[in-house]
Amino acid sequence: MATIAFIGLGNMGGPMALNLVKAGHTVRVFDLNHDAVHAIAELGALPCSSSCGAAAGAEVVITMLPAGKHVRGLYLGEEGLIQTVADDALLIDSSTIDAESARVVAEAAARRGIEFVDAPVSGGTAGAAAGTLTFICGGSDAGFARARPILENMGANIFHAGAAGAGQVAKICNNMLLAVLMAGTSEALQLGIHNGLDPKVLSEIIKVSSGGNWTLEKYNPCPDVMENVPSSKGYQGGFMVDLMCKDLGLAMQTATDSHSPTPMGALATSLFRLHAAKGNGKRDFSSIFEQFAHQQEQ
Repeated sequence: MATIAFIGLGNMGGPMALNLVKAGHTVRVFDLNHDAVHAIAELGALPCSSSCGAAAGAEVVITMLPAGKHVRGLYLGEEGLIQTVADDALLIDSSTIDAESARVVAEAAARRGIEFVDAPVSGGTAGAAAGTLTFICGGSDAGFARARPILENMGANIFHAGAAGAGQVAKICNNMLLAVLMAGTSEALQLGIHNGLDPKVLSEIIKVSSGGNWTLEKYNPCPDVMENVPSSKGYQGGFMVDLMCKDLGLAMQTATDSHSPTPMGALATSLFRLHAAKGNGKRDFSSIFEQFAHQQEQ
């Protein structure tokens, strides 16, 4: 078992850290939200008063933060984690950020002889709680080999996408497609509803037909079609619209940098930004379903 520092205990980070506790690791935790720290400390984690305090002497440091600027701020600088962790520490960042930030942090870690792996996740809050996340890793072969047994305590699918930053590129490709699928699925289901179809029946038909996709299998956007998903809980919990907009923004910037045509991704970006502008930013991203309802039904 390892001594692990886990920094960032939000909707995803909290359940991930708890799975490490359940696996028998010594888990030191820190978050700016003291309530989040207290909640997991009651379940066996060791609360710390600072990120550097949590990371000091830890064999593995895992971070789950909102954006690239937060990752750079935490790892870099004279008092950043890279300068304060043990010489043989393994650094794993599971945030979804721009690939360039991941590369910059990896380069800084390499200069000190420390392995850094960018390992963004897919699977949502349900996957985080169940320990069935997908980890999409970028980094050296040696770093990935060290990270894999730790990540297996939190996920069911562990991939090595390539060098530093590759995990982030693969993740935003996935989330861009997810946004397209969620918008398209919502549009199709609403079309059926407007023409008198039962959305439960229509969902079952499409699931086993050529239109089947993950959103229908695991995350149906129509209320009361599927249990224990955000759409059946007032679109609360899950993956916020604001976070999807952030990821789509990363995808669009990456597409610009590589001169890649992404017309469907661009349309999905506009749809989700419009949805957020209407006050839905803190709701689950499957609430885009409502944007395709007849006006009188909204």
